[in-house]
Amino acid sequence: MARSTTVSGSECNISSLPADPVAPDALMGIPRQQTNPGRWQGDHWSDFVQELTGQGIEVRQQRASTGTYVTDAGGLAYGLPHGVVVAKSAEQIAALMKAAQQFSVPVTVRGGGLTTEGESVAFGGLLLDMTGMSRVLGIDKQALTVRTQAGIFWHHLAEVLRRDGLDYLSAPLNLTSSVGGTLGVGGIDVNSAKHGCSADQAISLQVVTPTGEIVECSDNVNAELFERIILGYGQFGIITEATLSIRTYTPLRMHYYYYSSLHTCVEDLLILDRSQSCDYTGILTMMDSAITLLVAFDSDEREAAFLAEIKPALRGYGEWMFGLRLAASFAWRPWKWREALFLLRRKRELFPDLQPNHHMHDGQMYDRTVVFSRAVWKHWGDRHMVIPDLATNAEKFVEAVERGNAVCRKYFPYYTLYCVGIKLRDDHQAHYELSSIPPDAEGFAYGCEFEPMYEEGQVYSRDTLQSFKNEIYDVGVELETSYYRFGGMMKGYIRRALGDAVVEKHLALKKQADPAMILNRDVIF
Repeated sequence: MARSTTVSGSECNISSLPADPVAPDALMGIPRQQTNPGRWQGDHWSDFVQELTGQGIEVRQQRASTGTYVTDAGGLAYGLPHGVVVAKSAEQIAALMKAAQQFSVPVTVRGGGLTTEGESVAFGGLLLDMTGMSRVLGIDKQALTVRTQAGIFWHHLAEVLRRDGLDYLSAPLNLTSSVGGTLGVGGIDVNSAKHGCSADQAISLQVVTPTGEIVECSDNVNAELFERIILGYGQFGIITEATLSIRTYTPLRMHYYYYSSLHTCVEDLLILDRSQSCDYTGILTMMDSAITLLVAFDSDEREAAFLAEIKPALRGYGEWMFGLRLAASFAWRPWKWREALFLLRRKRELFPDLQPNHHMHDGQMYDRTVVFSRAVWKHWGDRHMVIPDLATNAEKFVEAVERGNAVCRKYFPYYTLYCVGIKLRDDHQAHYELSSIPPDAEGFAYGCEFEPMYEEGQVYSRDTLQSFKNEIYDVGVELETSYYRFGGMMKGYIRRALGDAVVEKHLALKKQADPAMILNRDVIF
């Protein structure tokens, strides 16, 4: 029986609608699940540009310049700025923001552009490219801190630190993210269960406010602003410099344990994190057929203690034993042989890049910076990078992962999950209320990213991908959790997740700090 729906108030038979030429599974006439924000129409743009030019600030307006920023890593949100300014200094940005307030010109800040919901896409107005500020300003080897400009990518920062035998504490898994962009959203890695999220490593920040003041802030100085900047999605200021905690560099030794039960693997991850016996933990899956628990160490002593005391309690298998069990399982289910071939092909492609011989010595990985930053983008990147996520407390995490996995199974033949724990600061309640940290989490928070894997030539419509994301976000609403990517095209979920009272409270704070509502205005409010 043909399905029917209501489009613009009238009954319409879906089977009679013409096919959308953009993608085979989309239909013209069906309202999209989510659309981009409306484009700013350019009022007073010429006056704004004239003001900036008079102050020696170059505004690039040629299509060759603006078109570079037309989308983000997600590839679903598209917008075109009227002009682009490459950041050079806090003073330049302060002058820009004062002029933007005067002429009510929206300003969108962009670092590595790795957002997936359009948060770093400018729908008109000015795009501020922070990558022009990418220098390390100073390293204190005794205090183990680094002062850096905020537009620097994490892999560049790691390269500079490595010259002095130092390393970052916790960074996002994809190291082509910018430091400033990461501090505004959190940043999680396989060592976040030990060190917390990237934002927790910030000691102090230099910030340009929406009205153009240059302010230094920390837990002790301008603490209220610091609280809103850290994990605040760029609503209350632009991070221009950051002082971060760092550590002595150490190579790591990775162990892999394999599971066929997602439930069991997640339970073991929770046990490992509570024990604080490991330096790195996380889960990376190939669907729910091959689930890998990653465990790694910076020291031989901690590794030896784990192998003697903790490993015997884990319920995962070694690679060969798990391979035999998986082969036996598929042998009796010939209708799933295509899936088995996909898993085998994926293993052959992925493992050599996660353990490259030229970065390994005696079983230790000597440059995870290069390995992770390149491997993540090579094996998980695509024209459409769709990564809805759920952030929960420890008690809700197993259910959140299983329900999200069921949504993945519904929409895609192949997909991957990335799960990681985040050790919270003792005063984690001081985090900005609209952040990705679940308000009911104590001790640890947990995040899981759900991502489709595309076979070569596979195309999904924006409607299908958005519907998939919406179902993941619906799980979050039902479980009363949070989301790691909290804004952009999914900002409609913010009120549903946090309630009107919290949103209105911070909207009032935003209006007070940003009278013209021009800084990153399409991200949250």
